[in-house]
Amino acid sequence: MTKRTKTEDDAETTRRRPARVHVDVPPGVELPLEIGTKVHCAWRGKAGEKYLARVIERRRGEGKGEEEYEYYVHYERFNRRMDSWVTLGEMDLATVEPPEKTEDGKKKEKANEPDAEHAEFDAHALREHEEFTKVRNILQIELGRHEMDTWYFSPFPPEYNDCQKLYFCEYTLQFFKRKEQLQRHLKKNELRHPPGDEIYRKGNLSFFEIDGKKHRLFCQNLCYLAKLFLDHKTLYYDVDLFLFYVLMECDERGYHIVGYFSKEKCSEEGYNLACILTLPPYQRKGYGKLLISFSYELSKIEGKVGTPERPLSDLGLVSYRGYWTRELLKILQDESKQFVSIKDLSEMTMIKTEDIISTLQHLGLLAYTKGAYVICASPELIEKHFKAAGSGGVPCDPDAIVWSPYDPERARD
Repeated sequence: MTKRTKTEDDAETTRRRPARVHVDVPPGVELPLEIGTKVHCAWRGKAGEKYLARVIERRRGEGKGEEEYEYYVHYERFNRRMDSWVTLGEMDLATVEPPEKTEDGKKKEKANEPDAEHAEFDAHALREHEEFTKVRNILQIELGRHEMDTWYFSPFPPEYNDCQKLYFCEYTLQFFKRKEQLQRHLKKNELRHPPGDEIYRKGNLSFFEIDGKKHRLFCQNLCYLAKLFLDHKTLYYDVDLFLFYVLMECDERGYHIVGYFSKEKCSEEGYNLACILTLPPYQRKGYGKLLISFSYELSKIEGKVGTPERPLSDLGLVSYRGYWTRELLKILQDESKQFVSIKDLSEMTMIKTEDIISTLQHLGLLAYTKGAYVICASPELIEKHFKAAGSGGVPCDPDAIVWSPYDPERARD
């Protein structure tokens, strides 16, 4: 690796900042814009169409004038992961809508209602969550060969909150403010793989099982990293209660993290997965489907019906419904299993009956008659849904798994 100086890093940061331009302020528009103002903005500096956005935070830029403010905005049409800092030059100030105010001049508070991704919050808790996480504190990370724009706030220790970019070691997941700190760490660290046990290897892909109690720092750092790309999950500081299954790609340089899922060691609710993430550079390549498939293969070895912890993210629900659809339709396509029941499907797949029922209802393959569910599906309809479900992603080979279920008694020894 070529060593970079702090001066070079500062120069790179300066190049990424949007250029300051003079803007014409229409009559009646007061600067700086108030929090809560709505205005049409370009998205991440891209020219062309502007989108309605709401100002949720502001800060002074490098200059001293009111035009030098930067504004953190949420685009009304997009998910929170698209929020970003913009300047006045990226706004259409002719579209400014000041925040609504009550009769006494106070700003009206927006009434937040929990959505499917925030079902564990009541309205008050959701307001607190959105206030605490409204601004991304880390804008970029570097992990191995990949540089990624982050999506959400993550509660890193306070001393990292002034860093626009963090540098992660892809083997230990330790993070640093400067590139040269990472380079010094890599020279000292001889390991080129994560801690824990390798429990799966197929081609260049491996899964490692990592115990949160035995490898606490790695797992906590993994949670910090994951939270940058997950909005709805609570970050678990107490990782002792979880096992982490980390998917890796291997090459001549070592093992490189693709994604992971976590799982409670002992789940009273029967959850076989708590949190799941495929890192952005590896998304849309079938790895998310592999993570889900692997979690169910572990459930089959355990002999326990499983289901993911709720709530599911928007992307998570799509992925799971696709997996459930493919697994169920593969069985229903088999003519020798024409009289299969929902209970039979659950025992064959280890998918929870409630998930089977919701999936078949979504596909229109289930009827409720005389107090019982009946599967109603012609071969043509099954074939149609199977094609619409798309690819199963990267396949999981059950024969490549070398794993024993977690044993609390053995863990205490």
